[in-house]
Amino acid sequence: MKSIVKLIVAAAMIAAAVAAGYWWGMQSAAITQDDSSASSPATKKILYYRNPMGLPDTSPVPKKDSMGMDYLPVYEGEQPSADDSIVKISPEKIQKLGVRTEVAAMRELIRTVRAVATIQANEQQLYSVTPKFEGWIQRLYVNSTGQPVKKGEALMEVYSPDLVTTQHEYLIARRGVDHGEMHHGTAGSGLEASASMERLAESALQRLRNWDISEIELRRLQQEGKVNQSFTFRSKTKGVVLEKPSIEGKRFMPGETLYQIADLSSVWVLASVFEQDLGLIHPGQKATIRVDAYPDKIFNGEVAFIYPTVTPETRTAIVRIVLPNPNGLLKPAMYARVEFSSIPSKDKVLTVPDSAILDTGTRRVVLVDLGAGRFEPRTVKPGMRADGYVEVLGGLKEGEVVVVKANFLIDAESNFKSALSGFGQHTQHSLTDGHNTESSVQTQKYSRLTHRGEGTIKAIDFAHATATLAHGPISSLQWPAMIMDFRVQEPALLQSLKPGQNIIFEIIEEAAGEYVIVHIQPVGANAINSRHGGH
Repeated sequence: MKSIVKLIVAAAMIAAAVAAGYWWGMQSAAITQDDSSASSPATKKILYYRNPMGLPDTSPVPKKDSMGMDYLPVYEGEQPSADDSIVKISPEKIQKLGVRTEVAAMRELIRTVRAVATIQANEQQLYSVTPKFEGWIQRLYVNSTGQPVKKGEALMEVYSPDLVTTQHEYLIARRGVDHGEMHHGTAGSGLEASASMERLAESALQRLRNWDISEIELRRLQQEGKVNQSFTFRSKTKGVVLEKPSIEGKRFMPGETLYQIADLSSVWVLASVFEQDLGLIHPGQKATIRVDAYPDKIFNGEVAFIYPTVTPETRTAIVRIVLPNPNGLLKPAMYARVEFSSIPSKDKVLTVPDSAILDTGTRRVVLVDLGAGRFEPRTVKPGMRADGYVEVLGGLKEGEVVVVKANFLIDAESNFKSALSGFGQHTQHSLTDGHNTESSVQTQKYSRLTHRGEGTIKAIDFAHATATLAHGPISSLQWPAMIMDFRVQEPALLQSLKPGQNIIFEIIEEAAGEYVIVHIQPVGANAINSRHGGH
């Protein structure tokens, strides 16, 4: 009896469990059905219709392409995410990579131009001893190179037949003058003879002066009244003997250099400045000079002259700095290093460290730190560079944080992500489209989101298939108006264009942060408008 009761109770429990399971299953199915119907395409909002071949062509209404295929609807929530370019990295990986950031801030850029230089004698204080008569050196008083001399100091004793003859002429004329004065009262002809002799005496003295005979020697001749077989040749300036080809007993001719004397109380510093830095140099600009011989000393001078030519081999121009040298520390042919400080603009400008800029060849990109391990590649327009910082003319705002170290590693992550994304898109098209190879290539070519802009062509480089465009704001990328270089995917697109034309263009992101032109045409042509069907 008890066995029967137990069987009945067990059967009842099993029936209850089955009934409960059936009820629960029905409820779950209803919920699933409700969810499915709620999320079905029929209830979602259609944003636009896209090209079935993946071309960057959309339409607000249903339509067919040139092959008769229906455009595919894009529902709300299915549009491409604006966050696709953002790179996400874990805090642990950020620490391992050694990522360092810095805030974009306003700074007064002070650019320092550095150049190598040599010390040279001041050309305006060079003096050559070159006699104007023929003669012989009888004795040297200054007989070594490098010897300092004073103004008026005796350099050498010289003998010259011309000097002896001229002295005789002077003394004869002088005696004639004296004789005429003693007898000038006896006859009128005596006065005329005396005046003639006076002119001859003055002419002889002037000839000696023209030969650079010093006034000391001339006064001795006048006072002693006798011919000197040799004259003392004196220096007309103070300085240091740089060259001395003179030796005792040497015969010299008119115009021959016997001494080269330089006044080194001031010297020239000749700095070789690269041509790209010449725009920052101007006369009167302060310069700091350091010489290896005196590492603890700093010399200050100013730019006196910028030479008008550039050396073709080194692409440098000479900048002259006049430097006082009262103690004679600076010597000709010494090497020096020069620094010119230049402030191109007194206004502060937005800057980032130059290590923050990634140059792709056609674009300059920075990685903006959005926080929480998120980094966004951002195209910027750089300006001038100065002492480790770059001016940012567009694409960045004050206070935004940019990556200044390990940014190339983050950029590599971004490129890898973009490559995987493109690979997935291409694979999907190749599996779903049953068209020929040419259609498949077109699908891969235009599978990315296209951005449209307008601007003006500034320059075209046909050899590298690039164009420099001054474009207006591109809202889909949040780009401000700027001048940028773009690579053209099909070089043939440039053949009909020329600088100065106003154009409409379309770009796609070929790699992370790198955009290329896929279509470009002059303003007024309707190819893009018709191809987009009014987009």
